[in-house]
Amino acid sequence: MGETSTNDLNLPLLLEGLLFVASDPVSPVQLAAALEVTPGTVEKGLEELEENLKTRGLRLQRHNGRYQLTTAPELAESIERFLGLDATSRLSRAALETLAVIAYQQPVTRPALDSIRGVNSDGVIKSLLSKGLVQEVGRSEGPGRPILFGTTPEFLQHFGLNSPSELPPLNLPVEKERDVTMLKG
Repeated sequence: MGETSTNDLNLPLLLEGLLFVASDPVSPVQLAAALEVTPGTVEKGLEELEENLKTRGLRLQRHNGRYQLTTAPELAESIERFLGLDATSRLSRAALETLAVIAYQQPVTRPALDSIRGVNSDGVIKSLLSKGLVQEVGRSEGPGRPILFGTTPEFLQHFGLNSPSELPPLNLPVEKERDVTMLKG
């Protein structure tokens, strides 16, 4: 059997194969170098691949200019059942509440989280950190330089999002919206 060159295969097919074997998200520059094409060509191929995947069980996820293949979010329940994750993957109400605050307010400090939630968030933050859904993203310039928290690519993957900008709009009652605005400022 003769060797198949990259010229003999279509670009979306090649990109899908590379993304499938990549252990971490990759940049268009990395993909372009591997395929010996321009990053612009890779971007066009990724757009075509994304369109092709809409009818399949995989999705192309983008985050911070990097790409990876993920399973389609609508398959989550079946995949969790198949992998035996039903009971272990559920988040508590406190964890979901804290995660929502971090997602919508990021970067946010633990004192700001505690103020919004009205309770201590140490244990919940520790749990979310261990699950890889949130991460430390820096330190505030405020007194004591508290740690700032933000969401992770795993958070986006878990909820089937490409970026935090895809979160649904936050509809708060007027008095809550005012309180959140005061915390941001």
